[in-house]
Amino acid sequence: MSDRMMIGHLYPGKIHPAALHNERKIGQAQANPPAGTFQELLNENLLKISNHAAKRLQQRGIELKGDQLAQIQSAVDKAAAKGSKESLILMKDMALIVNIANRTVVTAMDGKAMKDNVFTQIDSAVIIS
Repeated sequence: MSDRMMIGHLYPGKIHPAALHNERKIGQAQANPPAGTFQELLNENLLKISNHAAKRLQQRGIELKGDQLAQIQSAVDKAAAKGSKESLILMKDMALIVNIANRTVVTAMDGKAMKDNVFTQIDSAVIIS
């Protein structure tokens, strides 16, 4: 019994409550996200155009401008929020079939090609005016 006990020094070192210790770890994990997360997030939110759709856009003389792309991305976001998988996006003079999960335009057609046409293998439609 040669160890001396002093008031306030019952245990060597500091002991922190587990809740405070875990909060610090959580805060540190959020402050330092893993590398590549931003690039993955960016790729997930970009609208891609398949080779087939690119050919159709070129054949039919359809040019997508910045504001149209923004409207299409907004329509894809709305369809994704509703749980859609393949969606028909109708604009004033064009129609696009988009794979929502991959955010990829599968095919495109102009107003002339839309007439007397049946759209199959879609589960939703978004109309942009």
